[in-house]
Amino acid sequence: MGSAWQNDLLRDPSALRAHIDRTVGIEPLSRGPADTDPTSLKRDSVVLFVLSQFAGGADAGEPCLILNKRSPRVRQAGDLCCPGGGFSLPADRLLARLMDLPGSPLKRWTGWRGRHNPRTRRLALLLSAGLREAWEEMRLNPLGVRFLGMLPQQHLVMFKRVIHPMVGWAPAQRLRPNWEVARIVPIPLRHLLDPARYGRFRPMVIPENDNERQRLRHEDFPCFIHEDDHGREMLWGATYRITLSFLARVFDFQPPEVDRLPLVHRRLDPNYLNGSRWDPTTAQRNDVRDW
Repeated sequence: MGSAWQNDLLRDPSALRAHIDRTVGIEPLSRGPADTDPTSLKRDSVVLFVLSQFAGGADAGEPCLILNKRSPRVRQAGDLCCPGGGFSLPADRLLARLMDLPGSPLKRWTGWRGRHNPRTRRLALLLSAGLREAWEEMRLNPLGVRFLGMLPQQHLVMFKRVIHPMVGWAPAQRLRPNWEVARIVPIPLRHLLDPARYGRFRPMVIPENDNERQRLRHEDFPCFIHEDDHGREMLWGATYRITLSFLARVFDFQPPEVDRLPLVHRRLDPNYLNGSRWDPTTAQRNDVRDW
């Protein structure tokens, strides 16, 4: 799916990277605080919006968004998300200083030339945290990542956090998830540009001792439905909003209005909001009972 110019970009990774670099930028940084004081960062999180030409399967060679599926041992188990998390000081400060070395992801960024001020020091800290988290969660090699800019921050109401999305292009490589991640999920960008793959999600919870489904919240959410050899996955919430922000800026794409999307249900575990102990019987489950 997609228009002719979108398809041309998807067929030419070099042109796509250059286009992303031009259209994303770091505008959100100019509107945020410039300091890196721990107090100002304690409610902040960083995610790395990883793009890569996937190395295996039917989508080999295609530009993909690389996401994690959260394991049952963390909150919001089963959700798709970008690698990321909170700051780990002083480790991230040390890594941020290394960003000033030749050949670092920040030094190789076209927008870095001549930038030395408090806001770019904050940018170095944000990117360092995102790269560290991606290494910890999926063993993404930070030295190969090409930084392409920063998407608008997202505010989480439920967990009272601010998310800073950093866009990076990574070479194809073998990724190995840690205990926080059930599996790595590559989604071709061409699929994200297909309006037919979007839906309207109504969260449902089944209590542990009750087979009657209950609505989690009295509202529906826009979502993206992804299917592969491992099952059916749903992209929604903050990661969905981050993804749509990217698609709007880079491809001028908007999905259909929410009330025009088909309704889909998905069962959420009772421990969805607080995580649970490891249960190998549900670690990779994508059962139809959950939908």
